[in-house]
Amino acid sequence: MAELRYRAGNIKDPQVHKIGIIALGSHLENHGPALPIDTDAKIGAHIAFQASLLSGAKFLGIIFPAYELDTIDHGVHVSLDVLKENVIETLSSAKKFLDIEKVVIVNAHGGNIPLMAELWDIEDKTDLAITFNNQVISSEGPHGGSGELSMAKVLGILNEDEVKNQANVNEYEEVGLYGFTQARRDDPNIEEGAMDVEENGVYVDEDYGKRLFNLAINTVLFDIEKLLDF
Repeated sequence: MAELRYRAGNIKDPQVHKIGIIALGSHLENHGPALPIDTDAKIGAHIAFQASLLSGAKFLGIIFPAYELDTIDHGVHVSLDVLKENVIETLSSAKKFLDIEKVVIVNAHGGNIPLMAELWDIEDKTDLAITFNNQVISSEGPHGGSGELSMAKVLGILNEDEVKNQANVNEYEEVGLYGFTQARRDDPNIEEGAMDVEENGVYVDEDYGKRLFNLAINTVLFDIEKLLDF
């Protein structure tokens, strides 16, 4: 077998080849008329890919399924158990074929957050050290709101002709999760986002979108630094 040149290329540290970065989003859910149904997947994949380019860590692609709470019906999702099993299978395959030992999961879909409680079991079944990066969810604001619109502008996936209709929450109840009454009752953050969209509308700011991406990418790079020291 060939001896691989782990120091070749523009990499941060040869040990970074032991680290994989994989995106976790959602491919099949409504985001209002100005955004595609796979917005979360594209945002997550962009963050993960850019972090892999800057660090030299292995880009592992994206997990296909996604989970969502029963109280939020705005797309096609799977159960948490199905998502967990898919993550285990995907990461186990990456470990087998790519010789990785550690993984950063870049999550760009709020519905996937309950998977964090299962990380200990996923680590046990894959024999991998895993970091769950949720930064973009923490900073982007309401579902289908100004943060996602602005990042979509950066990616070139925004239908700018429809931005004027994006905050019509009576027709597009998924924006700000406005139409999901039980979810709003259960989660003060969802309630706050829904009210924000209803009262203030939405806007597109490409510079804001770039800042959100830079923040998310830099936190992934920081996670990689921590894994290198681990």
